Amino acid sequence: MKKNSRKTQTIDGKGASPRSTSQEAKKGKRKVVVPVKGGQPAITIGIDVGDKHSHYCWLDADGEIVKQGRVASTRAAVEKEFSGITGARIALETGTHCRWMSEVLKDLGHEVIVADARELKSITGSRRKSDPKDAEQLARLARVDVRLLHPVSLRGRKTQQDRSVLQARNALVEVRTKLICTIRGMVKSDGARLESSSAEAFPEQVKEAIPEGLRRAVAPLLEMLDELNEKIRYYDQLVAHMAEKEYPESRLLTQVAGVGALTALYFVLTIEDAGRFERSRDVGSYFGLVPKQKDSGESTPQLRISKAGDEGARRLLVNCAHYILGVFGPDSDLKRWGVDLAARGGKNAKKRAIVAVARKLAVLLHRLWVTGESYEPLRNSDKKATAKKAAAAAIAAASKTAAA
Repeated sequence: MKKNSRKTQTIDGKGASPRSTSQEAKKGKRKVVVPVKGGQPAITIGIDVGDKHSHYCWLDADGEIVKQGRVASTRAAVEKEFSGITGARIALETGTHCRWMSEVLKDLGHEVIVADARELKSITGSRRKSDPKDAEQLARLARVDVRLLHPVSLRGRKTQQDRSVLQARNALVEVRTKLICTIRGMVKSDGARLESSSAEAFPEQVKEAIPEGLRRAVAPLLEMLDELNEKIRYYDQLVAHMAEKEYPESRLLTQVAGVGALTALYFVLTIEDAGRFERSRDVGSYFGLVPKQKDSGESTPQLRISKAGDEGARRLLVNCAHYILGVFGPDSDLKRWGVDLAARGGKNAKKRAIVAVARKLAVLLHRLWVTGESYEPLRNSDKKATAKKAAAAAIAAASKTAAA
């Protein structure tokens, strides 16, 4: 048998073996051991996080399995299981429990890598998929090269808690929309139609238009809509307060016509740190507003947008693009560019123009956030007009000089 040449170092500087460390941990001693081999962690752990239980797999520096098992997906259980050592490299996938679990593991002194689950096709696309095998695959990828896991940075707890306000509002809006569609469907099946109206005014405007035979069925739904409108107005006031008092940088974003406090706050809370992007144009890709790429040889097919990132933020950006390109959107460089793009014709030209404007809007909002500049809607157009005037004046002056 090959002799194990790994070195371990305790926090008091004395040597210890992994076996003795595990025995001490079982006895309840909190002696922390830092494995060292070639400047990299000698222990790599993959955790397949589940709702009730999470499976894990420990690998040594040679890639051999040291330990496999499962642990309850609770703070106390995770802390107890992984507190025997420190300095291990631990990989887990994005999911509901990844935030608090990564915090617990980092507090124990481990290097934690949160992998993007959507990019791990070797795991999600496996023909023999199981939780223990997924944990082993995570550990092996983390041992070879952490970049294979496409690591993501998690938002802070305060940011995530504030995002819950937006998620709660969105849940109420979805319920309101479903109720309105249900009422319209009931009336339509009875041979009548309700006039179009805003969601806020819907209960009052359609109350008298409901057929007599349907009123006992629809009346409770209209009452529920009134209550939902009241709660949504509360969230709107809360969002405006948060944007003004807690996230003043969102004011820079609301300079753009069509971008309200809700979109600005959602944008700020989703990105959290404007400095995470070296280039503002990378923000479009972050929100999934750029086409997917699947080139092979001479084949470069045109694909749909990737739809990566936060769905709510992407939807709000697209709604803003609809307003910018609509009849009520004021004149701006962004609108002129989008209108020209839509005018080129072709299948789905308008839809493509809206998505393209949403992408440019995301880049613009990030740029305003980073620079803190005042927004000039016709900045590029004014520059071109000034350049044309200067060129015309220069030509006129040259003509006069030549004539003289």
